[in-house]
Amino acid sequence: MTRDIIDINDFTVLVEESSSESTITDSCYFDEPVIGVAFYGAGDVNLTVRFDKKEIDFHRTKGLALSFYANEKVEFKHTISSDKPLQCVLIATAVSNLEKLPNEEGEIFEQLLHQLVNPSDPYVEGPQFFMTPTMQMVVDQVFDIQYEGKTKMMFFRSQMTTLLSHFFGQLATMKENVMKAPEREKLYEAKQILLDNMDTPPSLTELSRLIGLNSFKLKKNFKALFGVPVFKYLQNERLTKAHELLRKEDMSIQEAAWHVGYDSLSSFSNAFAKKYGFRPSEISR
Repeated sequence: MTRDIIDINDFTVLVEESSSESTITDSCYFDEPVIGVAFYGAGDVNLTVRFDKKEIDFHRTKGLALSFYANEKVEFKHTISSDKPLQCVLIATAVSNLEKLPNEEGEIFEQLLHQLVNPSDPYVEGPQFFMTPTMQMVVDQVFDIQYEGKTKMMFFRSQMTTLLSHFFGQLATMKENVMKAPEREKLYEAKQILLDNMDTPPSLTELSRLIGLNSFKLKKNFKALFGVPVFKYLQNERLTKAHELLRKEDMSIQEAAWHVGYDSLSSFSNAFAKKYGFRPSEISR
């Protein structure tokens, strides 16, 4: 396991990455009551939160941004395996620090995470959503970083501020576009269908039929919930997966393009360069 701890003003940032050929568990507790936001990368690790003889399980964490309040008695347990490695960025602050935060950041917590600032239980789950492509890109960059030493810490600090800003910005947008839980679940279902069928995705009409939501609501509310239109989201996930395949697997550029549903190598290369700022052939393994 690699674990980096960075202090930024009154925030503590924990960057964790781990994989294992066999199934292992890793548990952690906080030393004092905190408000935190966890951002999960590509690993899709399983998470179990335990408190007062209760358990909350998260089985699909890839791309999840999860806010919470937790005191010293709450256990966070990750179950890590070869097909579910851990990639997690945690940004946390002690509840006692909220009034000390600069630039009126404490007021943002009070306004958007009110239930966490005034907790009723040892663990209180706050807003959670799947990250926008911009947020996901920040998290990907954190785990792809090639810097070392002080330069690495400087990069981490800048990215954490950016990530937290995007989190609160997206949260504010979601509060302005409140939707009912059943409709939100249908949109999560649509997202999963796209992820499971990257190479041969359904049309918008087919997707609407599969989740039982008309095309107008699908287009409008998908963008409101995930920050981008349906097929822009799909394109971003395709390119993210292709980047992972090229960096970690013994796969050619053509094979990676086919794997994520691109028939044209030039179209794939151009889209990849637009997202990452460099072409697939420039990835160092």
